[in-house]
Amino acid sequence: MGGVNVQSASGGRRALDSEINMIPMIDLLMVTISFLLITAVWSHMARIRADAQVPGPPLVGPVVPDSVPRQLHIEMRPDGKFALVWKQRGAVLGSTEIDQGEVVSMQGPVRVVRYPALAAKVASEWSRAGAHRDASDRALDQAVLHTGNETPYASIVGIMDAVAQAQRPLQTGQKVEAVPAFKLTFAMD
Repeated sequence: MGGVNVQSASGGRRALDSEINMIPMIDLLMVTISFLLITAVWSHMARIRADAQVPGPPLVGPVVPDSVPRQLHIEMRPDGKFALVWKQRGAVLGSTEIDQGEVVSMQGPVRVVRYPALAAKVASEWSRAGAHRDASDRALDQAVLHTGNETPYASIVGIMDAVAQAQRPLQTGQKVEAVPAFKLTFAMD
């Protein structure tokens, strides 16, 4: 196993050339490097993002209470109800519950889900508490949809259609058109 040749060929003097076995040192370095790389990946994976994943553009500068718009949160609950909650800066301004009233129809092979009660309630909530009503105001109100991961795609599309039925006037050039009152984002639970 050795590493240094201490035997001399001629008897009295040792040879100045000695062989050092480098394999154990290379093995030690490779194990050390692999250990450092693995722990670096683990420490990166263990980090937790500390920022709140709030939909919308990031707020820059001091927050003035009036500058933070209120949002309509639509929660699809497993008990067959929708909860409509107006929030501003995390504070609940008002809430309402309605039955889902799901209407299912088939259009060929496609299953279509509609929520007429939700569409009527979203429209009445926007007319009661919507912030962007003027036709010259280009901003839209914010709606956040909260559903579970198991919610079928057809149901999500039905909710999106119900929210889009709430219309508001918007001036584009010389014309005033009816556009959806809400810009919709998702928060899957």
